[in-house]
Amino acid sequence: MSYVIYSQVQMMKAVLGLADGTIIKGTGFGAEGTACGELVFTTQFTGYEEAMTDPSYKGQILMFTYPLIGNYGVSGERFQSDNIHAEGLVVREACKKPYHYKSTRSIHKFLEDEGKPGIEGVDTRMLTIGARERGTMRAALITGSDDGEEAVDVARNFPQITDEELIALVTCKEPRFIPGAAGAWKGSGKPKHAVVVDLGIKRNIINNLHKRGIDLTLVPATTKPKEIAGYEPDLLFVSNGPGDPEKATDAINAVKAFAGTIPVAGICFGHQIISLAMGARTYKLKFGHRGGNQPVKDLIENKIFISSQNHGYAVDADSLEGTGLYVKYLNANDKTVEGVSHKDLDIFSVQFHPEAQAGPMDTEETFFGKVVKVLGGDC
Repeated sequence: MSYVIYSQVQMMKAVLGLADGTIIKGTGFGAEGTACGELVFTTQFTGYEEAMTDPSYKGQILMFTYPLIGNYGVSGERFQSDNIHAEGLVVREACKKPYHYKSTRSIHKFLEDEGKPGIEGVDTRMLTIGARERGTMRAALITGSDDGEEAVDVARNFPQITDEELIALVTCKEPRFIPGAAGAWKGSGKPKHAVVVDLGIKRNIINNLHKRGIDLTLVPATTKPKEIAGYEPDLLFVSNGPGDPEKATDAINAVKAFAGTIPVAGICFGHQIISLAMGARTYKLKFGHRGGNQPVKDLIENKIFISSQNHGYAVDADSLEGTGLYVKYLNANDKTVEGVSHKDLDIFSVQFHPEAQAGPMDTEETFFGKVVKVLGGDC
């Protein structure tokens, strides 16, 4: 067994500026430069590799509430995409000498390799309390400089996330076929085929569908219903992704076209899109849900699950009336909608991430088992 010898970490000046005028100076690491986006916080203790490479964080500067990040290094085995999608990283302390037998580089080197800036020495508790009280704000993170006025000015002039076109930056560029795991399909006949609308899909979602023997065709976010029909799918699956769900017009139209003809399922962003397609409304949360410890109640089974989440928008519960959808899951903290099902059709979705495995695996089989079941398979 061998261990990586980590080179000396290069540190620099850094400053974080918020649109409300807040200026936080700290120590920069990673790449020198400027990152702009919403400053959002996650409460997870581990899983920083998964979080930073989650395409849903596109357009956001990611802050961890846990005070030490990077202590087990970076292995690359848990990436959710090919690269970091968070625009920058804010932590109390970034571990300079990680220790884990699978680690190949430090979090400092990871950000440097990816051209992303980070800042440490920050009072993340104060910033988290501020976000909870005043809501999520635009921010600018500058490494190589500690000019706070410049950072605030950049933050104030950066577009709101509701105005950004983020989906095009994370979707696949062309269709891709992924055969299901050989011999894994449990059911009569040949394996079923799902068309997955890729709005920034996480690898673990693909893996969970793949390991259950389902053939997958990933298609770009702009794929039209006619093109999807050409693949003769048994299921339409709508993925997670970044930004405002109302901007995913092609995905919304795809759900409208196939609702009632084949089963339709979705996770996170996909849940919001399915709800919009059926006639519901969505709204932006004050500070969102991000972390691996969100309690969710199954209103039908009367059970509580601990779930992993990453979202800044939610479905308006009152707007579900008349859509055929009903609330199946509810957030036990703030009573926001965490999942819906249709009264008559095979349409269902969840706001949380059943594939995330951030520690609890409570919801994985609950969701993906239902996907298999609606396709005629055995769980």
